[in-house]
Amino acid sequence: MTIASFSVQDRPGGVHSAIAVAAARTGMDFSYLLGQAQVESAMRPDARAATSSAEGLYQFIDQSWLGIVQRHGAAHGLGWAAEAISAGPGGRFHVADPGLRRAILDLRRDPRTAALMAAEHAADNKAELEARFGRDMGPADLYMAHFLGLGGARRFIAALDSDPDQPAARMFPAAAAANRGVFFAPDGRARSVAEIHGRFAERLHRGARLAGGGNPLPDMMPDLAAAAPARFARAVMPPPADADAGARTTLDDLLARGRTRDSLLRPRPDTARLAYLMLAGIGG
Repeated sequence: MTIASFSVQDRPGGVHSAIAVAAARTGMDFSYLLGQAQVESAMRPDARAATSSAEGLYQFIDQSWLGIVQRHGAAHGLGWAAEAISAGPGGRFHVADPGLRRAILDLRRDPRTAALMAAEHAADNKAELEARFGRDMGPADLYMAHFLGLGGARRFIAALDSDPDQPAARMFPAAAAANRGVFFAPDGRARSVAEIHGRFAERLHRGARLAGGGNPLPDMMPDLAAAAPARFARAVMPPPADADAGARTTLDDLLARGRTRDSLLRPRPDTARLAYLMLAGIGG
């Protein structure tokens, strides 16, 4: 058995690239994953919580991480980790070898692995919640599943639909005790279900804008092409001047006309458009 090694990416755009690859591979929304990482860790792969076992870009606690890796790790080259994790009678996850357990938990600090597992987790939650409520789930709804767990999110969203003005702390006393800044205003007033939902929606939106500052696309381009080559090749590029009206030029067409892959991956207005078009069509 070979345990995959990793290092925290420190090149410009490295974390952005990891999130873009996860979005491309899973079909989850890039902006949501970006905003979630900003809210959870300020985009720091080595972030650690002071009051829990939460760690990494998406601040997964130990048990949540082991469960997600067991369910989805094999699909992303982590079969060695998934096979080592077992679930006990009470639903708690175990790894018999302490050293191997530590290695699996340390994967939370690898931005690529963390982003992939966060995307898979969000996709699972999205499918479950949309089947339950019969409507699309927005970013704040998905974040509630990360924050409160799937069962807590079900209760929260049901309350949002039926009685949005009720104090959320009354429904989730343990979560409120551990996260007073979320459930209570500075003056001690208990925030309502609707207020907390709205604040998370705004934080995710603001986080995505903040995390997306600058221009990470030049560093992301090779990773996007490698993560989803078919989608990358299908993205529509501006046609050359001599093309027929309405012509659609793909990456393969440009390569046939003498453009090189290196030149297409350099920061140019058309390659930026290619990446954004690919990201916009991730779910298609």
